[in-house]
Amino acid sequence: MTLITNIQKYSIHDGDGIRTSVFFKGCPLKCAWCHNPETQNFKKQILTNREKCTGCGACVQACPNGAIRIEDGKAVTDHNKCDGCGKCTEYCLANIREVAGKEYAIKELVKELKKDEMFYEESGGGVTLSGGEVMCMDMDYILPLVKELDRHGITVTIDTCGYAPYENFEKILPYINTFLYDIKVMDDEVHQKYIGVSNQLILENLEKLSADPARKAKIYIRIPTIKGVNADDASMQAVIDWLKAHHIQVAQVNLLPYHNTGSSKYGRLETDYPGEALQTPAKEEMEHFTEKNKKAGFQNTKIGG
Repeated sequence: MTLITNIQKYSIHDGDGIRTSVFFKGCPLKCAWCHNPETQNFKKQILTNREKCTGCGACVQACPNGAIRIEDGKAVTDHNKCDGCGKCTEYCLANIREVAGKEYAIKELVKELKKDEMFYEESGGGVTLSGGEVMCMDMDYILPLVKELDRHGITVTIDTCGYAPYENFEKILPYINTFLYDIKVMDDEVHQKYIGVSNQLILENLEKLSADPARKAKIYIRIPTIKGVNADDASMQAVIDWLKAHHIQVAQVNLLPYHNTGSSKYGRLETDYPGEALQTPAKEEMEHFTEKNKKAGFQNTKIGG
């Protein structure tokens, strides 16, 4: 089952031009700073606003799995028992519960994405498939989707962490215009600490993608830049050195300063935000890292994007 949590229109931060971004649900990574935590789990989940809960108990009675209880006058969801069926949302008197994750038929999704064709054409934009991690979705869904968008002349950008079987990349290469490819940190121990997995597969896939003769897409390297994790000269230099040593065909580098704007979403999932101690680099630091990349030969380096 391929689920989508959001279709964001008029986006200017997920590739070139004005875009419509599709956020798929499910990701193998657990980044401490993730600003879309509702896209980590591959299954439907219930989002709630516990502060506005009146404790009426209607959701408790409605839940077929016994996943909700009243605690300190508020409804609490046991997400291990919850299957995201959404029954509780139908009976919530305060209207504070919703299901994260919706199925779309490909025809239905393409119809929605085509509504903004005029903006794509005027701005050099298109559709961005994001997440979560789109490359971990069912390729029997993603492949016909990108084929259909390509048939309509809509360019497709893939926003990826790179942690997926490379055969998934191979299947869609003829239909992709740009890859937004994340490189978080080169030190594998640090990577496992803050992201939850080794970076080996991510780097192997980037090397294969860059060298793949079937690739026509540009590669934009995106580096989330976080104080205490990778916002230092040694970490940035390690990324630069690896990209150059492996002859990665980089069209653009985007340095993305850490922000915590997604931290409030964790409360809606009834869990704690793991990035409380993380900090944003100063403007001067970001400018320094930008110049560092440019001097290394990556002239098209930008803050944000």
